Amino acid sequence: MRKLILTPHFKRAFRRYVRHSPLLQERIEQTLRDMEQDVLAAHLAQHPLTGKLQGIRACSCGYDCRILFTLELHPLTGEELIVLLNIGTHDDVY
Repeated sequence: MRKLILTPHFKRAFRRYVRHSPLLQERIEQTLRDMEQDVLAAHLAQHPLTGKLQGIRACSCGYDCRILFTLELHPLTGEELIVLLNIGTHDDVY
């Protein structure tokens, strides 16, 4: 199991996005739980990004909801971390 790290930017974007789409909150929370279990699961449709976002990965949590994140190792423990960077619509995050 990987550990989720929520950046301040992700937290603000999450609050803003859920405020405009409250029905998505449960789906987003389920997607985050699924990411902790297996970030490479096919239903998450995760993929690496290219161009100016190279090094960042994205996954889908609904028709027009994307989560941007990186996979990192904790420098001391070697624990796998999922660092959540942003969430929003396709146009918002790309």
